[in-house]
Amino acid sequence: MSSRTCTTALALAALCFTGTAAAIDIMPADYTVLPKGTTLGLLYAGHSRSDTFQLDGVGDIPQSSLDLNLGIVRVLHYSQIGNMPVAYQAFLPFGSMDNFKVGGAKPDANDGVGDLTVGFTTFFATPAEPTKGTTVGVTWYLTAPTGDYDLGKPGLGSGTYTFMPQLGVIHGFGNGWFVDGALDVALQKDHREQGVEVSVDPTWQAQAYLRRQVSAATSFSFGYSGTYGGKVENDDVYVMQKARGDVAKVFVSHMFTPTFQVNGMLGTEFNGKGGFEDKFIAQVRLMKVF
Repeated sequence: MSSRTCTTALALAALCFTGTAAAIDIMPADYTVLPKGTTLGLLYAGHSRSDTFQLDGVGDIPQSSLDLNLGIVRVLHYSQIGNMPVAYQAFLPFGSMDNFKVGGAKPDANDGVGDLTVGFTTFFATPAEPTKGTTVGVTWYLTAPTGDYDLGKPGLGSGTYTFMPQLGVIHGFGNGWFVDGALDVALQKDHREQGVEVSVDPTWQAQAYLRRQVSAATSFSFGYSGTYGGKVENDDVYVMQKARGDVAKVFVSHMFTPTFQVNGMLGTEFNGKGGFEDKFIAQVRLMKVF
């Protein structure tokens, strides 16, 4: 690869990494309705590894890699408005970008704390029996630009506000079998940074998981998550970056006590276009019920 191509790829990666709106992943059973007054404290620890960076329409940029270590602190409280169950939540990501290279070059990155997100969920349908029937909820997420952000330095901050409605569904078939699904769209506000107008097309995410509840405490799940759209433009020029990729995931969850759960996930991304493709994804979630 020529030095000019390497410099261009590096510049586009730096310009676009923070500009892409991120979808919000669910874990199986996340849209379960819990009793009014229940509060959940959650801690996520995740790691993803990529050795593939692609410019849409150009192809893979060799000698590129990214190891992302990401943690999330989250609190979720269930309540009720009239006869409708609702939930309030907030979460804050933090992490580091290691082994970050584009075309062999090593740009600086903003590690540390990302953007704060708050959410409000309304549950429009709940089953008469916990093991059968359908739960339907809609969560309204708003992300504020609280994290460090520099246009020329990739990091966890976005530099702008993002509004994201998410539809979540659980359907129980009985005998311990469930389907968990979610569909959301991230709408990111255009913003001007260092004289550059940054805009991102709506980013859609679809998720579907088949869950087997083998006991009251333990479940296994597997399924698919796909992101679409999210083309990034700087001053109305498409910079060959977008949020496109498919991820296969497997989960295991276990309640070690009536108030403490551990959930683990492994995944791999394929069909990624216009960015880093995560060949290996791992996450552990600790949940405490109060």
